[in-house]
Amino acid sequence: MSELVNQLTNEAVDLLIRLIKKPSFSREEAGTADLIQSFLLKQGVEAQRQQHNVWAVSKHFDVDKPTILLNSHHDTVKPGAAWTYNPFGAVLEGDKLTGLGSNDAGAAAVSLLATFLYFRDKPTAFNLICAITAEEEISGPNGIRSVLPLLGKIDVGIVGEPTGMNLAIAEKGLIVLDATAYGKTGHAARDEGENALYKALDDIQWLRQYQFPQVSPLLGPVKTTVTQISAGTQHNVVPDRCQFVIDVRTNELYQNQEVVDVIRANVQSEIVPRSTHLNSSRISENHALVRRGLALGKTTYGSPTLSDQAMMPFETLKMGPGESARSHTPDEYILVSEIRAAIQDYITLLTDFSF
Repeated sequence: MSELVNQLTNEAVDLLIRLIKKPSFSREEAGTADLIQSFLLKQGVEAQRQQHNVWAVSKHFDVDKPTILLNSHHDTVKPGAAWTYNPFGAVLEGDKLTGLGSNDAGAAAVSLLATFLYFRDKPTAFNLICAITAEEEISGPNGIRSVLPLLGKIDVGIVGEPTGMNLAIAEKGLIVLDATAYGKTGHAARDEGENALYKALDDIQWLRQYQFPQVSPLLGPVKTTVTQISAGTQHNVVPDRCQFVIDVRTNELYQNQEVVDVIRANVQSEIVPRSTHLNSSRISENHALVRRGLALGKTTYGSPTLSDQAMMPFETLKMGPGESARSHTPDEYILVSEIRAAIQDYITLLTDFSF
């Protein structure tokens, strides 16, 4: 198998280099979608596409078998000013490949594609769908959320993100809340008006002190953080409106709407969630896929970072090459040896796998 894994690794790295060289900011992924689609077609795989999302289905699809989704994303954030390399240069120095999106999540995407190619003609107890999708970095509507209705029933998903190939079996959810406190204008020199800023500060103090009672062993408590605030028109006018933004990271013990309802019941301000669909996710430690990973010597943990798992209404396991700490950083990189090991691990995880 090692010779085949080496071949798959070489093809995966070559594709990743081409992906890095083609800018693919969220909503602007047409070029990399073309590359992925072309790569699959050249491998003799019928590639399907919707907007900037590309997927392929195993050759002998059987509706009576369970289906495993292999998913990662090919969009990237924009590079910061501190890069010392060309973000799109795809510089390969020995084992190290530097470039934007190499770690998050290009390496996972090409490793999952290689895994799909390994199994495409092999008899398995499951169907495989490999979907490399768009808009993950912005949780956009035209990414995995738009593709899932086209894929049919999925029994479990492997989501490729940088985890050091360990098993992220839980992931925090996200709610962004726009809050508005209302008051009444008056002259600051007189005892008049109703200060909306003070009302907001009362609410912010409650948010700072309140602890949601259910604490996850894997993900810890629900975390609320006020990150932006704006009020007032000039120094001598009591503000009649104060707007602030709350970043909420939920654990798997709460649905996002439950958290919104608790906050609304305890503050004066108007609370408007930008969305509630990015829920926390978790897969049981007793799931066959997790047990298989543990048998390979992998460790489990809860991930604080959001991924497209939040969009998936079925159990998912987050697992991929690279390290989360490298994501969205200057001179982001991946090691070729990490890609090779990931392909080997994915193949071993799924060989002779059954639910």
